[in-house]
Amino acid sequence: MEPAFALAGILGALAVGAASPGPSFVLVARTSVAVSRRAGLAAALGMGVGGVVFAALALLGLHALLMQVGWLHAVLKLAGGVYLVWLAVRIWRGAAEPLAVAEQGDTAPAGLARPFIFGLTTQLCNPKTAIVYGSIFAALLPANPPGWLLSVLPPSVFLIEAGWYAAVALAFSAGRPRAAYLRFKSWIDRVAATAIGALGLRLVADAATPAP
Repeated sequence: MEPAFALAGILGALAVGAASPGPSFVLVARTSVAVSRRAGLAAALGMGVGGVVFAALALLGLHALLMQVGWLHAVLKLAGGVYLVWLAVRIWRGAAEPLAVAEQGDTAPAGLARPFIFGLTTQLCNPKTAIVYGSIFAALLPANPPGWLLSVLPPSVFLIEAGWYAAVALAFSAGRPRAAYLRFKSWIDRVAATAIGALGLRLVADAATPAP
């Protein structure tokens, strides 16, 4: 495959994956409406950095390693699942608590480091994302990619991941989504916690199931 077509195929596949609903989407959307627009953008930045990490690992052959070392794959699933369950419990427990919301566009009172770290950690603790990256790179990356392709991929991945989640942050931090969230906060938080927790439990169950 020509390098240019390979690049287009990889970025297209990653864009579709980024736009698919998942814990990352829930986290960025909730942060944007519950805290502030800038906090949501900070979380989006963390997602972008996490995507670059996965891209670098995929280029180093993480997918092939996980397919050969079954216990490592299981450990990653277990760690990611436990983190997502912890995050779900935390969101559920805070669902009924009243929320002091910053004005639209204002910086979150606790600063931007926390939502950035939450975004980065949520991205990195989803082993399915690592497998998706590894599979796409393994399928579409040329056997001997030119240097320019290896140089262009990481920043392109960052733009896709951070760009998509920044769009989510901007959309959900607008006035109407914020008002709807504040009105139905307890229900929305519990639905989000259930979705994240279900994924976490599934990862834990997969990790505990012996490979055939």
